[in-house]
Amino acid sequence: MNPKYEALFTPWKIGNVEIKNRIVLCPMGGTSLFGWMEPNHFDKEAANFFLERAKNNVGLIIPGIAPIKDTIGGRWLWKNKKMFQELKPFMDDIHKTGAKLFVQITAGMGRSWAITDHLVALHNNAFLRAVGKPIIDVPYQSASPSELPSRWSDKVTCRAMTADEIQDIIDAYAKTARLCMGSGVDGVEVHAVHEGYLLDQFTLPYTNKRTDQYGGSFENRYRFAVEIVKAIKAACGQDYPVSLRYSVISKVKDFCVGAIPGEEYIEIGRDMEQSEKAAKYLQDAGYDMLNADNGTYDSWYWAHPPAYMPLNCNLEDVAHIKKCVDIPVVCAGRMEPEAGAEAVAAGRIDGVGVARQFLADGEWITKLIEDRLDDIRPCICCHNACFNMTHYKGVANDQSIHDASHIARCALNPPTMQSKKYKLTPAANSRRVAVIGGGIGGMETALAAAKRGHTVTLYEKSGRLGGVFNAAAAPSFKEKDRALIAWYEREIKKYPAIEVKLNTSVSDPGALDADKVVVATGATAIKLPVQGVERGIEAIEYLLGEKPVGENVVIIGGGLTGCEIAYELYLQGKKPTIVEMKDDLIAVTGVCLANSSYLRDFFAANKVPVYLETTLDEIIDGGVVVSGRDGKRFKLDADSVILSVGYKPAPLASSSGRVCVVGDADKVGNLRTVIWNAWDVAMKL
Repeated sequence: MNPKYEALFTPWKIGNVEIKNRIVLCPMGGTSLFGWMEPNHFDKEAANFFLERAKNNVGLIIPGIAPIKDTIGGRWLWKNKKMFQELKPFMDDIHKTGAKLFVQITAGMGRSWAITDHLVALHNNAFLRAVGKPIIDVPYQSASPSELPSRWSDKVTCRAMTADEIQDIIDAYAKTARLCMGSGVDGVEVHAVHEGYLLDQFTLPYTNKRTDQYGGSFENRYRFAVEIVKAIKAACGQDYPVSLRYSVISKVKDFCVGAIPGEEYIEIGRDMEQSEKAAKYLQDAGYDMLNADNGTYDSWYWAHPPAYMPLNCNLEDVAHIKKCVDIPVVCAGRMEPEAGAEAVAAGRIDGVGVARQFLADGEWITKLIEDRLDDIRPCICCHNACFNMTHYKGVANDQSIHDASHIARCALNPPTMQSKKYKLTPAANSRRVAVIGGGIGGMETALAAAKRGHTVTLYEKSGRLGGVFNAAAAPSFKEKDRALIAWYEREIKKYPAIEVKLNTSVSDPGALDADKVVVATGATAIKLPVQGVERGIEAIEYLLGEKPVGENVVIIGGGLTGCEIAYELYLQGKKPTIVEMKDDLIAVTGVCLANSSYLRDFFAANKVPVYLETTLDEIIDGGVVVSGRDGKRFKLDADSVILSVGYKPAPLASSSGRVCVVGDADKVGNLRTVIWNAWDVAMKL
């Protein structure tokens, strides 16, 4: 192991519990040991997920939130005694690895509950509410400190929680923690004075307008969180560790409006001055650790940082708050091992919190120890599978029920949290497989097929692997995307059964000497039928540096690619303008609100011109002519025009008995759809 990481592998204590190293597997929604959007039970998929990571040298594991009361069915956790009996042998297995595990329990989501359009109708219709209540009690799930607007729907007002409901939750925490302790769980984590969830909403003046003992003064606003830890300690003893998920600063300017890094703004949530007081107050109440970062759902990109956020984005604020307490403090948020090790060695933090990297590569700590950093599959912060809760104007959480109930999967690593569906078994008969196209879909298919025992020839018409993802990875903030391409190139070289033929075009799949042919030829840009379109620059042409742009650039298309191009242009000091025909930017399914809200907030904060409900009529010398929502035509000046209006599949051949089509060549999607589809095909070869 490189000596610069040694500080990560020193022991430390949370209360009387010793943790063997400083790496904390932070909680992720959907990885609960007690299930997620379903009746509570001992979840074997999550258990296997954590046991594998425990075997790979993680120090402390904190599974994802366990709702104190089921989302579906409304049963209290503590009432399922059988579940805790099944938990005990699992904890014995965890302890054999040397790891420790805390169970995270949530009081609820409040206004941050990711309500969908279907649930909006359920919430607002008294008859439907009554019919649906035995299954899902929407007003209970979104109950908040006060009447508040939902983060997800402007059609929903969340009701105020009653004092009796608060007491029921406090009592349930104590009973659940006691059962966890009896099952060998090393501690519990209270969720959360963090990220704008229910307990956090109680602490913040802009979301707590109560006039009873849980509102008004600082002490009253933090009372709920304080009474929970006191109840747990009374039930389990003072020595039983209780961690608190904690946001140092809210980073909020208004409801649904966050503050981007470096922005000057007026904080309406918890600022650093209040946080210094709160951290000490919560420690004195009985909490044994702060598991910390920043943000709320109104500034979600701080707690779930996309690629646009800086590496180690919360470290300075968390390190500052450690000065105010005597208990251990963990920092999460795009934490890099080297920066984490330096901060631990300097005593600035006690533990390094890592979450989604464990989804992308469960063996990453082992690889770090063994000096195999190049073998670590990087997390690219896409949130395509782990947290793809999407929101845009007029639509609440635009996420399928299946996805909502199966978060914490991984776009890059299909077996994560779905090991029964995605697994590679040796092929009964080794076949010769030709893969046409060396993009992500083609490379993933080649790797999966080789692992099953097939011999693969991978044909790529250009001089490098990566396909269109080379363009996606080109912006300055996409260092992890570039690392992913490099990872694929290295992985492919490990398999002698894969022959790569670069600069080789294939026009006739039928002429290939192969038992199976996989077509992974990707997609082509949609051409707009407007006058002067030939004056425009395709998004890929710009991203690959094939065509330079001037100072003032109009981007036609405000989807994810168009917005990322505008963001990159702004970072370069240029002046982008976005033209989008829909009524919001990135109004598509599958892009996490944490990602999209950063870009929307960035453009608003930096006054990047955005023209919504506006269509392109013509590209002319010196600009474009567009039509606004009122139908009136007007000109936008531009030195260059970039076209980013989407793609259509470009398969070299159609699927048949011998030919399979994968990825964007089959259906345009994202990295998740491409990689999972590659496995769907490779598992059947």
